[in-house]
Amino acid sequence: MMKIAPALCLLFLLAACSAQDESAAQSEGMTVEDFEPRSTLVVEEHPITRAKFPFVDVHSHWFRAPEMTQGAVDTLIMEMDGMNMGALVNLSGGWGENLAGAVSNMEKKYPNRIVTFANVDFDSVGAPNWTENAVAQLRADVASGARGLKVYKNLGMDVMDVDGNRVAVNDTRLDPIWALCGELGIPVLIHSADPANFWQPKDKFNEKWLELELNPRRLRAPETNPSFQSIMDEQYSIIEKHTQTTFISAHMSWIGNDLGKMGGLLDKYPNMYSEIAAVIYEFGRQPIAGRAFLTKYKDRILFGKDTYRVSEFDTYFRTLETADEYFPYYRKYHAQWRMYGMNLPDDVLKAVYYENALRIIPGLDASVFTN
Repeated sequence: MMKIAPALCLLFLLAACSAQDESAAQSEGMTVEDFEPRSTLVVEEHPITRAKFPFVDVHSHWFRAPEMTQGAVDTLIMEMDGMNMGALVNLSGGWGENLAGAVSNMEKKYPNRIVTFANVDFDSVGAPNWTENAVAQLRADVASGARGLKVYKNLGMDVMDVDGNRVAVNDTRLDPIWALCGELGIPVLIHSADPANFWQPKDKFNEKWLELELNPRRLRAPETNPSFQSIMDEQYSIIEKHTQTTFISAHMSWIGNDLGKMGGLLDKYPNMYSEIAAVIYEFGRQPIAGRAFLTKYKDRILFGKDTYRVSEFDTYFRTLETADEYFPYYRKYHAQWRMYGMNLPDDVLKAVYYENALRIIPGLDASVFTN
């Protein structure tokens, strides 16, 4: 039997101890933000980087894009083609000259591939003629090429009128804006509030603890902010009041965790739609219920992503199209759980990917999706 010199044994022992000490030191300095266990589960995997059918991303932001170079737009179209994205909706069109510039720069060379929504300037609500001016500006923006209106979450939370009062989502001074959208046949994609967890105590029971730890400004202290439910109720009240206007309640109204409640709202308000931007993680943890919901309400839910990062779209495709189990979500602080695919049938995929958008967003070219 070969003998190992005592000095060599001592060297091996010291090396092993050093490695253990280094591992222990790394573990002691690790925070919960660093914890990212590698799954040992062995199952079939079907990652997807290209959607099965062409789709419309109804929730994207290219900001007020008059500065977008033609080369940047060309690159965007190339990336869209690679993912099978038929059209992208830029929700950050602004108003006036910014809106006209965004439409010209982003839609001129690629008509119907990039669609622009206008925004309303809610500064100075309550000033003389503010409502009339806002309505006139939106009418002009639609004439310049805007295909819809996007309302940001600051309405109902942070927007103040000229007297320093919070402007509620259902402030009657805004009614003519919603009515005009119905008259012109353009949808209103409206983002109200934020996840309800942001109003809850930041404690060990809060599913959004990590997100709030990393982004403390997102915490909404109940004593200084209107409640989550009151803001959302304000949104639902304008949907109920303006029945001739199509509303897309952004991010599944932040109740993708309660699909029964979401279904009840869709049943109650026939002019209400929603989209899955930034909340695909809710479907990924309830694939059976999610599949049933999207099958039942396939004509009311649209595809959206929010932040434009090509590398993140595959999680959406995989959740919608496959039956894969226990795969990672792309942004840990949004959701700490793993995802499961819903394996949606083709008719549901087509409705969510493009058919609903073709129906409610004016001017989209159906041939992009059906050829």
